[in-house]
Amino acid sequence: MEKQEIIKQIEDLKAKKNAVILAHYYTDTEIQDLADYVGDSLGLARQAAETTADIIVFCGVHFMAETAAITSPEKKVLIPAQRCGCSLAESITGSDLRKWKEANPEGLIVSYVNTTAEVKAETDYCCTSSNALQVIEHLGKDKKIFFTPDKNLGAYLNKKTGYNMELWDGDCCVHECISSDMVLDMHQQYPDADILIHPESNCSGDDLILAHPKTFFYSTAGIIKHAKESDKKQFIIATEKGTLHQLQKENPDKEFILVHPKVICGSMKKVTLQGLYEALLHEQYRVEIDPEITKKAQLSINRMLEIG
Repeated sequence: MEKQEIIKQIEDLKAKKNAVILAHYYTDTEIQDLADYVGDSLGLARQAAETTADIIVFCGVHFMAETAAITSPEKKVLIPAQRCGCSLAESITGSDLRKWKEANPEGLIVSYVNTTAEVKAETDYCCTSSNALQVIEHLGKDKKIFFTPDKNLGAYLNKKTGYNMELWDGDCCVHECISSDMVLDMHQQYPDADILIHPESNCSGDDLILAHPKTFFYSTAGIIKHAKESDKKQFIIATEKGTLHQLQKENPDKEFILVHPKVICGSMKKVTLQGLYEALLHEQYRVEIDPEITKKAQLSINRMLEIG
C-alpha cells in the first residue's frame, strides 16, 4: 500500500478497535505525526495509566511497552516491532538487584525507567529523567541508595544533590557518545546558542560542562519546554535526533542543531508505519508480563508517578 493508504487503514483500525497510539520522541517523524500522544518516558507512562482505550499500541522500545502493560494490566498492549531493545535495560537483571539487597538490607534501590519489568519488580522507586532529581531528594541524603542502570544520569544526580549513591555501570549507547569535547566544540561553532543536554549523556558528570553558562540539562520533554519558552533563536540539541521533529514543529522560527549527526537510536527507528498497521490489524506482538512481576513492579512505578 501507499503511505497515505496505510495511514488511513491505521486510523480506521484504531477507531474500530478503540485503540490509542503512543509514541516516543525518538521514533520516526511519520510515527510521531500519526500518534495520539508523543512524549518522553514519564509522559508516556502517565498516558498509558490514564487511557480509556482497550488497546495501546506502543511505538517505542520494549521496556516502555512493558511499563504500559504494568500500569494498565487490563489492557492489550502491542509493540509494532519485535527486538526493539535498549542497552540500558539489557545491562542489568533482577538477579543483580537481589544480590545487592542481600548485601545491603537497609539500602534502597532506585531504578531508571529504562529497565525490564523484572528489574522494576526488585526496585523500591522508579524514576525517569524528568523526575529523577525529585525522587532522589525525596529519599533523603542519609539513605544508602543504589542507582541503576545509567551511570551518567547517576553521576549527574550525585553532582546536583551532593549525594554519594552507588551507581551501576550501564549506559545508553546513543547518549554515551555525547562527550564534553563534542559539546564544547559545538559551542565554539555556535557561541550564542543554548546547549540543551539529556542527562544520560556521557558529559553529564563533568563539572566543566555542568558549570558552563550555556548548558542546560533536561529530560526530552524538558528540552522541548525550554526551547518553547526561551527567547533565544538558536539551540544545540544533545539528545536523540528524533527530538528535532517536535522542536521544529512547535518552534518554526527557531534553529535547532543536533550535537552530532550520529546521535540516532536504531531500536526506535525499527518502528514503521507498516509494522504499526500490522500490529493493529493482527493484534500481534502483545506484551504480556507475569502477574506476580506486574504486582511487584507496580509499587515502584506508582511511587514514580506520585512523586513527579
